[in-house]
Amino acid sequence: MEPMTLHILGCSSAKPSNNHVPSSQVLSTRGKLFMIDCGEGTQMQWNRMALGMMRLGHIFITHCHGDHCFGLPGLISTFGLLGRTADLHIHAPEGLRPFIENILQNFCEGMTYDVILHPIDTKTHQLIHEDRSMEVWSLPLKHRVPCCGFLFREKPSLPHIRPEMIKTYDIPVSQINNIKAGASWTTDDGRIIPHEALTTPAAPPRSFAYCSDTLFYPRLTEWIKNADLLYHEATFNEENALRAKQTCHSTARQAATIARDAQVKKLCIGHYSGRIRNEEELLQEAQDIFPNTVLAQEKLSIEI
Repeated sequence: MEPMTLHILGCSSAKPSNNHVPSSQVLSTRGKLFMIDCGEGTQMQWNRMALGMMRLGHIFITHCHGDHCFGLPGLISTFGLLGRTADLHIHAPEGLRPFIENILQNFCEGMTYDVILHPIDTKTHQLIHEDRSMEVWSLPLKHRVPCCGFLFREKPSLPHIRPEMIKTYDIPVSQINNIKAGASWTTDDGRIIPHEALTTPAAPPRSFAYCSDTLFYPRLTEWIKNADLLYHEATFNEENALRAKQTCHSTARQAATIARDAQVKKLCIGHYSGRIRNEEELLQEAQDIFPNTVLAQEKLSIEI
């Protein structure tokens, strides 16, 4: 199975602190990198984690608040300095367009690559990107401005052909993909070897859901059901539940409730408010509801 890894670059809320920088994550799979949000300090964190910047093809921005997009000007400019030629695709609410256009017009003249904005309807759960191995779906969220999360889901892969069967029946390379796709094999003496005997099942597709920023929104559970990993904002603790509601954010307990009800395998919480002095309190609050919870931290990598 190809590795699929989530890398946490930043996990604070509105502003940087002594311990954290604003939101940004990178999902690495099959040699490709997908960035989710790009807060201030993203480039520095990227360099510290040595992720291979030029492999990034797509950036997904949840909403037009600075702690989720103020890292874009520097990142776009740096790609130009490095002589990038491949297109950079940014998937974001339409409201980000003036910001991107201002960056390109005033700071990135003569760039060697194109930045292409793909606007997202944040009110609709829909497929917004796909390639040969991955689908990305939008997840409508409840925030003060148009906002959506993202579900990254592998496409089902073909079964694996058993190496000993290739040797036993002298199966040519040209027929291997046909067998993976469901064909049987006929031997020289006319025996039919069924597909099921020639193959082993493929690994089940993996999925990762990213939900930040949002009020407690139970409908999310139907869209992220059984995800292997859920990142859900936990800006506040229950002591600050009223503040969470006023600012359209969630508590750690609410994040864990979504994880439990969606039957995800693992929960990672982050987007910490500066009001929170001890993040272990958030962890305990979440684990009381959903035990398999971890705290987001810069430079943390989670295998999916």
